[in-house]
Amino acid sequence: MTAVAEAGGAILPNRRGWLGALSDHFWRRPGLLIFLMLLPAVLWLGIVYMGSLLALLLQSFFSIDEFSGLIKHEFTLKTYAELFRPQNLDIIVRTVSMAALVTVASAVVAFPIAYMAARYARGKWKALFYLGIMLPLWASYLVKIYAWKLILAKEGILNWVFGQLHLTWLLDAWLSIPVIGGNSLSISYTGTFLVFLYVWMPYMVLPIQAAIERVPVNLLDASADLGATPRQTFWKVIFPLALPGVIAGSIFTFSLTLGDYIIPQIVGNSQFFIGQAVYSHQGTAGNIPLAAAFTVVPIVIMGIYLMLAKRAGAFDAL
Repeated sequence: MTAVAEAGGAILPNRRGWLGALSDHFWRRPGLLIFLMLLPAVLWLGIVYMGSLLALLLQSFFSIDEFSGLIKHEFTLKTYAELFRPQNLDIIVRTVSMAALVTVASAVVAFPIAYMAARYARGKWKALFYLGIMLPLWASYLVKIYAWKLILAKEGILNWVFGQLHLTWLLDAWLSIPVIGGNSLSISYTGTFLVFLYVWMPYMVLPIQAAIERVPVNLLDASADLGATPRQTFWKVIFPLALPGVIAGSIFTFSLTLGDYIIPQIVGNSQFFIGQAVYSHQGTAGNIPLAAAFTVVPIVIMGIYLMLAKRAGAFDAL
């Protein structure tokens, strides 16, 4: 029987050389091969990424000596207590509120675009949609921000458009509103919001579009057969099924806004966001423990947010 199997080619001849021996060794021990393939990624994630986060977390439990300015390597919660000072709490509230506003606005603007692309775009029009969404992501991040700074400046095209429409009074009235206004859009809370919205909106469009495409067409037909109006079909069928995509997109827009420090530094007023506070305390002020404590804030917020998003099934739409 063995001779027949060998004659029929059922048993391959023994491979020579160390490569053949190594291949046979991995074939007999597939778990070892998987381990070796995952080892570089695990080392990178465990040492470089998680290790740096743990070191950062450890730094947040130290404090700065008020007289010498040196770091006191003694366990204390004093640095976290400093986060509740009015000026630091104001930075946290400002950053979280901006991230929430950008997320909500991105969902409102992105949903119609994603719906049209998922339901009506076909062929070259769908390719054009993906190109239009992805093209801004290929451009330089800094170039886009500085371009928006010019657009929003007093001498920019947006002010010129308002002037041509004789609506300069409306823009001036908006800029006169406390907190959100300023001397011009380029140095106002509103300008920062507009740039955040533009830069991060593609990350909201794509998950929503993917979620809407997963909605079975027969559910829409069944809704119409049962006498539902288009509005009822949208709110009772399409939106609930597309909601995980909205939440998935919000993970990107919320977290990216929460941690960004370049946009508020270029467009906006002198009020700090969390990213700027971390950069300032770590670099200029040399207060590494307070910078680390500020860094922990978005980590905790995003940890809670991801737990809630997972319960809502948002990861299925990624």
